[in-house]
Amino acid sequence: MSKAGKTGSRSAGQSAAQPVADSHEVIRVHGARENNLKDVDIEIPKRRLTVFTGVSGSGKSSLVFDTIAAESQRLINETYSAFVQGFMPTQARPEVDVLEGLTTAIIVDQQRLGADPRSTVGTATDANAMLRILFSRLGKPHIGSPNAFSFNVASVKASGAITVQRGAATKTEKQTYTRTGGMCVRCEGRGTVSDIDLTQLYDDTKSISEGAFTIPGWKSDSWWTVRTYAESGFLDPDKPIRKFTKKEMQDFLYREPTKVKVEGVNLTFEGLIPKIQKSFLSKDKEAMQPHIRAFVERAVTFTTCPECDGTRLSESARSSKIKKISIADACAMQISDLADWVRELDEPSVAPLLSALLGTLESFVEIGLGYLSLDRPSGTLSGGEAQRVKMIRHLGSSLTDVTYVFDEPTIGLHPHDIQRMNDLLLRLRDKGNTVLVVEHKPETIAIADHVVDLGPGAGSAGGTVCFEGTVDGLRTGGTLTGRHLDDRAVLKEEVRTPSGTLEIRGASTHNLKDVDVDIPLGVLCVITGVAGSGKSSLIHGSIPAGEDVVSVDQTAIRGSRRSNPATYTGLLDPIRKAFAKANGVKPALFSANSEGACPTCKGAGVLYTDLAMMAGIATVCEECEGKRFEASVLDHHLGGRDISEVLAMSVDEAGTFFSEGEARTPAAHKILTRLSDVGLGYLTLGQPLTTLSGGERQRLKLATHMGEKGGVCVLDEPTTGLHLADVEQLLGLLDRLVESGKSVIVIEHHQAVMAHADWIIDLGPGAGHDGGRIVFEGTPADLVADRSTLTGEHLAAYVGE
Repeated sequence: MSKAGKTGSRSAGQSAAQPVADSHEVIRVHGARENNLKDVDIEIPKRRLTVFTGVSGSGKSSLVFDTIAAESQRLINETYSAFVQGFMPTQARPEVDVLEGLTTAIIVDQQRLGADPRSTVGTATDANAMLRILFSRLGKPHIGSPNAFSFNVASVKASGAITVQRGAATKTEKQTYTRTGGMCVRCEGRGTVSDIDLTQLYDDTKSISEGAFTIPGWKSDSWWTVRTYAESGFLDPDKPIRKFTKKEMQDFLYREPTKVKVEGVNLTFEGLIPKIQKSFLSKDKEAMQPHIRAFVERAVTFTTCPECDGTRLSESARSSKIKKISIADACAMQISDLADWVRELDEPSVAPLLSALLGTLESFVEIGLGYLSLDRPSGTLSGGEAQRVKMIRHLGSSLTDVTYVFDEPTIGLHPHDIQRMNDLLLRLRDKGNTVLVVEHKPETIAIADHVVDLGPGAGSAGGTVCFEGTVDGLRTGGTLTGRHLDDRAVLKEEVRTPSGTLEIRGASTHNLKDVDVDIPLGVLCVITGVAGSGKSSLIHGSIPAGEDVVSVDQTAIRGSRRSNPATYTGLLDPIRKAFAKANGVKPALFSANSEGACPTCKGAGVLYTDLAMMAGIATVCEECEGKRFEASVLDHHLGGRDISEVLAMSVDEAGTFFSEGEARTPAAHKILTRLSDVGLGYLTLGQPLTTLSGGERQRLKLATHMGEKGGVCVLDEPTTGLHLADVEQLLGLLDRLVESGKSVIVIEHHQAVMAHADWIIDLGPGAGHDGGRIVFEGTPADLVADRSTLTGEHLAAYVGE
């Protein structure tokens, strides 16, 4: 062959070969050991939609969030200078041998948006910022800059003399400074004013010495509370409170902190109102013990600010209008209506601003949140709504080759809305992005290009990849997810007969339109309807939260590394008492947060080393070997086990241990049975709450509330975070609750729960002002036969009717 021929064939071969840059088509994970993962090796295709499935606690979030997304974010943070990194949260490298092919990760999780009273849907999405600029340019009368329309900016006026030095001469000048803000002066931009109900603090017919105080923990012999008031010298302890003079009442309720001597001890006396505000109201309500939280909810009333009528804005901010609409009116509109109003504004001078604002508002409508308003407090959004609000900023993004990571994006969505969410996920993929989704719903698993199934069980029984491939391959793969993928619930042949009814009359909370409905008692009643139709407003807003009602909502469990299932459920109390009784010592010794704590690590089990801008290191404490207790405490035994060995037991193992022999403790066994009933038998008693998955936290909360006394049990989407196989177990639990004599009311979108109901109340027909009405009441079989509502159509399709 000629020289030229050889050269020609070689160049042809090179052009046919794939460029090296195009060979990075997968995210490769090798040896992942984060949390319960067991040396997981996996290759995830890029620019595809990959769904991660498996039972709750199988390791999905550990692989997707704690390994892939966490390492991507850590590597991006390392590109900044050491100075900048010093201001950023530090992240340790995940427990993994190799991670290759990572791209920038954008995490859209279920974390609630900040519950700060000043945060609203508008402030969280920049829609408010654009509206403020719009009103500052077009509003009549003109009142000032965009700050004049912000309920977070107070008006400030100041004047005084300043000294100006020019060369050798100094000159004094008078200066005036003004800043016009939009904050309502009365409520300081919160929209509500708080008031303390004094009748909940004391019984004014009694004297202090007769036990007038009704505040939790205020005992008659307490130095810091009751005795300070009784023996301060400012008040007559034997006079009924209602007979106090004007001065005594002023001292009793409002006196500034004053040093007093009680039996030779120096104490501080201060008015009851500031004392209550400091000791109860300054703390996070969610972190309080249940009985104290109930007291705070009774004692503190929040009413709409009479000055701004709940708009949070000053009178001048409300006076400036565009086409007879003020910024307060605009923020109170349903977003779909606000988008129509903005579309009608034709003003070339602010055209780019109107275009950007309209784009944001249309994204709300497209994502199924058109029923919200911009003044809705962000803390009142459900987990699913918060997640979709976070999605809005990514929908119009021009970025490609990004990894989007979603945590159950279909939470809180009616089957009718899931198709819309699926379309959004596919749109992100089609722009050239890698989309990773942790999901349980079959409707979303069905659209995956690639499926990774983790398991086979939860906790220590999980952490391995059981299957990876296509959806069709998953169906025939023999895994737990594959076997349950095509599960369909069967409608009940017989439904229970109600034992009575709970009447709701004229319900008008949020979008409800004077709803009258009778909720049957003694049965399983399911409240259904599209997202935003008024389900939560009807139940949480109309059923009085009395002593007979136990409500389990979606608020997240808060807890540090020191919190675990034993402390959260109250299980540790009977265990400590049993150990103390068996060994003749104090119960406090058996608490790693109290006297029994290891002195070196203070009961944490690990020692933290802060490395400034680098990730801190947690090393197992050498003194206690991670057991958290002082060595002498571990010499005390119950049934042949020390306290650290008991906390290392699984729930099922501990259930057997505390049911018989020397260790028999009925109070502990009762709580452990409830934990097993909700499917958490595999959890260890001492496992930190920070390591639990979303589904595990939801069920832990359910198990805790099951022990509360109450004839009516209200559950808000209990299937959140549950695998298809776990839903069956939940249905069994709901049946047991009804059979034990409780009335169970469930707000739910899952068709299996609807099919299992005795009675369904369907709200709709749409969301926001298109909803708020009862569109169906009756049995599931009647709903399927009727098919007159969106819920009826989807339930009929699900049960194959």
